Amino acid sequence: MTTIDLDSIGVNETAVLRPKRRHPDWIRARIPSGENYERLNELMRSKSLHTVCEEAQCPNMGECWGAGTATFLMMGDICTRSCAFCDIKTGRPLPLDFAEPLRVATAVQAMNLRHVVITSVNRDERKDGGAPIFAAVIQRVREMQPGCSIELLIPDFKGSAEALKIVMDARPEILGHNVETVPRLFKKVQPQDKYEWAMTTLENAKKMDPEVLTKCGIMVGLGETWDEVLAVMQDLVDRGVDILTIGQYLQPRADQHLPVEKYYHPDEFAELKRIGLEMGFKWVESGPLVRSSYHADQQVRALSPIYKQLFGKELVKSAG
Repeated sequence: MTTIDLDSIGVNETAVLRPKRRHPDWIRARIPSGENYERLNELMRSKSLHTVCEEAQCPNMGECWGAGTATFLMMGDICTRSCAFCDIKTGRPLPLDFAEPLRVATAVQAMNLRHVVITSVNRDERKDGGAPIFAAVIQRVREMQPGCSIELLIPDFKGSAEALKIVMDARPEILGHNVETVPRLFKKVQPQDKYEWAMTTLENAKKMDPEVLTKCGIMVGLGETWDEVLAVMQDLVDRGVDILTIGQYLQPRADQHLPVEKYYHPDEFAELKRIGLEMGFKWVESGPLVRSSYHADQQVRALSPIYKQLFGKELVKSAG
């Protein structure tokens, strides 16, 4: 497998900064390439779609795109928030495009996906945060690609139960929202967000529909302590979160984003997984290059009652 040292990604060599820490040997990613990758890239451009894989410089893009899967980024590529870890542009977004759900569903059908992950930028200029777009894309995908499970990675909608209910009524198999970091670092890492909004979103989602799997992601390496990570994990368990992902923070651009304070060893990620399962999570993905959608299709098929209700007969038929 061809690999690339991620030190070479997204670094502005002209910036006058403290020396950039070199990634340890276990931080490696595949170079995006191959027939499926090129086909997917052409498909995205032809339908004017965005992927978080590209916008957030995900280190798994080569692996996932090479396998013909991707995470769609909806509602444009300009975010109303300016998180210090994210490479998505900040500014005033264009009006919502209500034809976008159909384009996404068409792409899902063209790719013949079995599982799709859909996320978005923050749209704080709207009271509903763009929630109707999420509901619409679920409907379109189920119409055009029966058997494809759906995972949403949503904004916090500023804790709005009304906006969240629009999404939950559409019943995705997985409803994800990432807390990203520990409470002490929130204002530094994501200044327009609140820890309480994240926890309220996840708690309300589980109350609105217990059969929808809830999911949350944490980045480590931003200066948090081990005990702070465990405290966040416990907060998530207490709110009924089913699936946890833990990954290493990697600085997108040296002149614009927070530096890496610590690289966690794979053994530490393994220990966090062990502790998480012991705490009560149904599924934990924990590793240096783990991101929100990593192994998401496996999580749905193993855990989702909604997926089994929708496609149980097809599963039995295919197994026989």
